[in-house]
Amino acid sequence: MTIAVALVASATLTRAADNRVLVIGIDGCRSDALQSANTPNIDALVENGIWFDGTDIRSPDRTDAANTVSGPGWSNLLTGVWPDKHGIIDNKFETPHYDAFPHFFQRIKEVRPDAFTASFSTWPPIAKIITRSADVVENFPAGDPKDLDGYIAGDVEATAACVQCLKEKDPTCVFLYLGQVDETGHKYGFHPSVPQYTKAIETVDRHLGDVQSQLGRRSAEKKENWLTIVCTDHGGAGTDHGGGHDNPEIRRTFLIVSGPSAQHGRSEAQTWQVDVVPTILRHLNINAKPGWKLDGHPVGLK
Repeated sequence: MTIAVALVASATLTRAADNRVLVIGIDGCRSDALQSANTPNIDALVENGIWFDGTDIRSPDRTDAANTVSGPGWSNLLTGVWPDKHGIIDNKFETPHYDAFPHFFQRIKEVRPDAFTASFSTWPPIAKIITRSADVVENFPAGDPKDLDGYIAGDVEATAACVQCLKEKDPTCVFLYLGQVDETGHKYGFHPSVPQYTKAIETVDRHLGDVQSQLGRRSAEKKENWLTIVCTDHGGAGTDHGGGHDNPEIRRTFLIVSGPSAQHGRSEAQTWQVDVVPTILRHLNINAKPGWKLDGHPVGLK
């Protein structure tokens, strides 16, 4: 699959309406495993952007009791604040503060009410709790996935829905979450030496190729300036990732920022999960309001 054309839009775009964002979340994806896997589509994104290899999932001065699991991780990434603000400390979602610190789609809508947002996922809490206010919110399969096979099938469906959205709708920002890498890690182990884990990453890479191909066609035809961000909620060790506050195999992750507006290269500069939302807002020419109390800052943009 040829991806080069899929990633390049005119670098001279200036109108805010031309700037769009695609966020791809790969649950439980270790940085070292991603780099050792055969991932031509993710490699192409890195080639056309910047790779941060030191993205931490925990605040350096944390005062909360959040575990190193998906609930806090995706809440950090999608709200731009740490658990002491968004209130999620585990996967139970018992005390969410999303009314005060919502998903970034709502922040976009506050400034640009006409913006079209879409979320496609395979972990039910993403759709049911975190991104529920998007214009399009879908989780696959329709029921809760109960095992690895459910996530594998769901990732296929979520990818297809994302591609269809890019083809038929006019989205300002799209979030695609894929869950099979994490579920594979829980079953076989989170490590680059585990063939099943590496294979799951390579399968997800093929899904990303389908999305990026459609994005490239759209960018070329409509002269849009798309920024693609790839992120994860945590790494893993053995077959788990809970209680990993002092384990770099769990805490240290990656962040990819790619597109005509992105810097190029690789960086070990300290970045944080909460940097994703400010980066999105900056690309969309939205100034964060002081009342939003975001914890991060834009990274990887020219």
